[in-house]
Amino acid sequence: MRFLVLKKGKGGPVSTFLFGLLLAAGLVTAGLAVLSLTAPRPSSLGVRDGRLADCPASPNCVSTQADDTSHWMKPLSFDCDPATVIPVLRQVLTQMPRCSVVKESANYLHVEFRSQLFRFVDDVEFLVEPESGRIHFRSASRVGHSDMGVNRGRMDLIRREFQKAQEQAAALQAEGHRSSSQPVRSSRRQSVPSA
Repeated sequence: MRFLVLKKGKGGPVSTFLFGLLLAAGLVTAGLAVLSLTAPRPSSLGVRDGRLADCPASPNCVSTQADDTSHWMKPLSFDCDPATVIPVLRQVLTQMPRCSVVKESANYLHVEFRSQLFRFVDDVEFLVEPESGRIHFRSASRVGHSDMGVNRGRMDLIRREFQKAQEQAAALQAEGHRSSSQPVRSSRRQSVPSA
């Protein structure tokens, strides 16, 4: 069966089929690109009553404040000065590809990740709870139904990288504390009396 005939008598059924397939793939790609470019930033983002927005019913969202196990993830934890949490998170996140900071405050951070191929946007938010030593987060795709586990995988990676950054900061702080408590040695050479 032929889908599209370019010139009568030219090309066989295989080449016409491939051309039709490529044309269909191109149209789907263009449609997805337009969809990703026109998807507005959700108005539900941010903190309301001490909580991040709920996840939609679709599986393309994870949150530490979700009530169902399919969307829920364990919060990040910290044992450092709460004032350093957002700067450390920002440092970790901005080293990741296609990440940009949208909004930042003392206890809240919103970043956007863009997919490489279709430039789909995922909104990722963090809410620091200084009293509990926890960081709540929500990571959700703006468009589509499934994300093939991308949001969950990204948050697992962020958890590992944040933990490493905390450990490095603690080690540097401990090293700085050890060096400042050791006696200062003179750099001057002491002269040896001649005999």
